[in-house]
Amino acid sequence: MTLLLLAGSGDAKRIAWGLVDTGVEVVASLAGATRDPDPLPVPTRHGGFGGADGFRAYLNEAGITAVLDATHPFAADITARTAQICHADGIPYLYHLRPPWFAQAGDNWTAIDREEQAASHVTPGQTVFLGTGRQTLDRFRNLEGCRVICRQIDPPTAPFPFEGGEFLIGRPPFPVAQEKELFEALGVDWIVVKNAGGAASRTKLTAARELGIPVLMIRRPPPPKAQIVDTVADAIAWARSQ
Repeated sequence: MTLLLLAGSGDAKRIAWGLVDTGVEVVASLAGATRDPDPLPVPTRHGGFGGADGFRAYLNEAGITAVLDATHPFAADITARTAQICHADGIPYLYHLRPPWFAQAGDNWTAIDREEQAASHVTPGQTVFLGTGRQTLDRFRNLEGCRVICRQIDPPTAPFPFEGGEFLIGRPPFPVAQEKELFEALGVDWIVVKNAGGAASRTKLTAARELGIPVLMIRRPPPPKAQIVDTVADAIAWARSQ
């Protein structure tokens, strides 16, 4: 068997390490959203597949017999395409989806469905910190008139897409104390995040709670109709069972 591990999350890295020396032949795939990702301990391909036809051709050419999807919870297009093709072609498919975040006592969260809805909660002139990455940045264009700070791992290759915006470069992890210091220095009024889940990324939410900063939480897209697990251990067990 040859397992294709669709990576792109911290959990995917833990899954890859968990499959080392188990006898499972694994090929990982990274879409290339981060220019210098941390290396994985298994053979890794970089870049997209060229759409549905390209993905199906790769599965055939590489002799892939099972697919473990451990992409980011908001990589909805990739996940939907993968699940559909695997179902149609009879290839075993598993989606690893870590649990979402839930508000705790003291959190001030407002749930929204799309990035564009943030503007209805923010007052012009306020400072908005985006922890949503650069790929959906253009959807916040209606925040023009605010100071908008977008944190991303890689230095930008193009100017900010609208007036009043600026990039902040940083590579996680970000300790809570560091996040608090940053938010206070920037004078952040709102934080916008995607409900990606995971302990490592939650530090900004802890910092927001301790500083009393309100959070706009973007709901997850619906998952595919497929077998889903929410722990790394269950994902590894499924891969070994194939």
